[in-house]
Amino acid sequence: MDKEAIRQNLIKRLKSHNPADKEKLDKLLLDDITASEAYHTSQVLATYLAFSFEYDTQPLIERAVRDGKKVLVPRTCSQGKMVFASYHPEHLIKGRFGILEPDSSRETAEPSEIDLIHVPGLAFNAEGFRIGYGGGYYDRYLADFKGRTVSTVYAWQRLDFKEDAHDVAVMEVFSQ
Repeated sequence: MDKEAIRQNLIKRLKSHNPADKEKLDKLLLDDITASEAYHTSQVLATYLAFSFEYDTQPLIERAVRDGKKVLVPRTCSQGKMVFASYHPEHLIKGRFGILEPDSSRETAEPSEIDLIHVPGLAFNAEGFRIGYGGGYYDRYLADFKGRTVSTVYAWQRLDFKEDAHDVAVMEVFSQ
C-alpha cells in the first residue's frame, strides 16, 4: 500500500474512533509522554494543536504549562515552511489547514531554543519514520533539528512501510 492509501485509511479510521475509547487512550498516552525522560529534562516543548480525531494535545499543553515549561505551537508559512511560536490561546487564529495556530504577531523561536518536539503523524514504522498529512512541513523542520523528538499514537497506527529518502525519524514513539 502506498503512503497516500495508508494516509486515507488511517484518517478514516481515526474519524470513526469511539470517543470514550479515544479519551482513555489519550490519557494513557499523556501519562507515557509526561513520565518520559525527554519530557522531564525539557524546558521548552513544541507540540501541535490537534485535529479533533487526533491524539488530544490540549491536556499535554496544560500539563506542560503547569510544569513550568515554555510551550510552542506551529505556524505554517509560505513555501512549505513552518515556525514555532509561543502558545497563548488568546492569540490563535485558524490557519490554512483549518487548525488553530499563533497569529503573525507572535515571536517565533529558533530551533536551537527547543528541547523537545512532540511530532504529529498518522503512521509510524518500527524505526520511528512517519507518514504525516503529506505537506512535508515537519520533515523539513526536523532535518536540521538537534533536540529530542517524540510522538504519541494509537497502537494500530504502528505500521510496516518503507520510508522515503527525505523522511526524518522520530526518536521515541509512545503508543497505546
